[in-house]
Amino acid sequence: MATAAFRPFWLEQALRREDPPTPVPLRGEHSADVCIVGGGYTGLWTAIQLKQAAPALKIVLLEQDVCGAGASGRNGGCLLTLATKFLSLRACYGEAEAVRLVRASEAAVDQIADFCARHAIDAELRRDGALYVATNRAQLSALAQVLSALQANSVNSWQAQDAAALAQRSGSPAHLEGHFSPAAGSVQPALLARGLARVAREMGVDVREHSPMLALEESNPPRVRCAEGSVTAKRVVLALNAWMATLFPRFARSIAVVSSDMVITEPAPEAVAARGPAGGVSVCDLRTFVHYARSTPDGRIMMGKGGNLFPYGNRMVPAFDAPSTLTPMLADALQRFFPAYSGVPIVASWTGPSDRSATGFPFFGRFDHAPQILYGFGYSGNGVGTCYLGGKILASLALDRDDEWSRCGFVGGPRALFPPEPVRWVGAHMVRNAIRRKECAEDEGRRATWIDQRLSRLAGAAGKADKG
Repeated sequence: MATAAFRPFWLEQALRREDPPTPVPLRGEHSADVCIVGGGYTGLWTAIQLKQAAPALKIVLLEQDVCGAGASGRNGGCLLTLATKFLSLRACYGEAEAVRLVRASEAAVDQIADFCARHAIDAELRRDGALYVATNRAQLSALAQVLSALQANSVNSWQAQDAAALAQRSGSPAHLEGHFSPAAGSVQPALLARGLARVAREMGVDVREHSPMLALEESNPPRVRCAEGSVTAKRVVLALNAWMATLFPRFARSIAVVSSDMVITEPAPEAVAARGPAGGVSVCDLRTFVHYARSTPDGRIMMGKGGNLFPYGNRMVPAFDAPSTLTPMLADALQRFFPAYSGVPIVASWTGPSDRSATGFPFFGRFDHAPQILYGFGYSGNGVGTCYLGGKILASLALDRDDEWSRCGFVGGPRALFPPEPVRWVGAHMVRNAIRRKECAEDEGRRATWIDQRLSRLAGAAGKADKG
């Protein structure tokens, strides 16, 4: 995860606002009912939901840096649902499960907000909805088919916006069409992660930061070894997200690690109040590798874009822990979509790894020959809300329950694989570059070439929204 030499903007802010306990690395031999490896949203929600279900459980959580140092503390903070991926959900898991997952993901927004309120987590969480927008003519009506399917199943929370409402909510004159759902919002992601870590400790979870897992013994019971100690547990939960493909070769083809890059401006509260984006609404366009933007409570504008760096072999390259090399491109996008803020300086940029699965959905399961070891990852850039559901799934599996979460469509391991290297790496770059050329042509009002259109379709479900 992140190194001490570089802290992305959100985490740096969060650490300044708290008085965290001094990290105590794991030392000596320990035993536990459950050992969770990974101190991001998935691991923390799993620990919390296990404690809520069975308070007497002895749980040890290991984090190699500080909680929230990985993707959970450096994403864009867009608290979104699974609704716009309904067509892909239906194709993968059937209509009934797709409907259930959409409803569960929308309920999760309120459940996360209620949890934060109940436990005094100031995560700057604002339930102000999401706005999906068309930024060129090729994106017009891109949501029509999925919204029709949602409507037919009585799970459509999306409303078309007229020109005035669209401009007011988005803060941009560049959007040609938009649909708004109130079942979404935004958070300061690192504040949420740090708050969850605090609550987990208060519930009795033994949180050990600066304790990287060096080896996992797939014995019965399994044993996690760190530099100066180990944990033997009845259940081990691996909540490592993009790091899973690096640490466990068996998962090398289950995800493609790809960067998401972000910039943020200095505060301009008067401009935000006058021009938007309104409140904490998350604004996403309808590209395959989306632009996403939102304001912050102190009046900053954050702009991000996914689908940039694809490292060979899914390695955790140094670029993931450094300012973004795409800052000029993101600054241009910020000026194009929000011209009113063109004079507001950008004060920080950062990047981070996203774990894109071949289906665009997370997957959960057990090791084939060591069923005491559980895992869940593959959130594909939509993890802020979905990790809450991931915690429900992993808690249910760890408790050997037979319920809607242990039987969830996401359970059963990866449903599709990427090609082996070097085909995956070469193919990823061919598809990414084709998507960039196609979307550039569409922005300029031109028709993309046939080959770029065909290659772009290979990105499949990895985008934010189903496009029909």
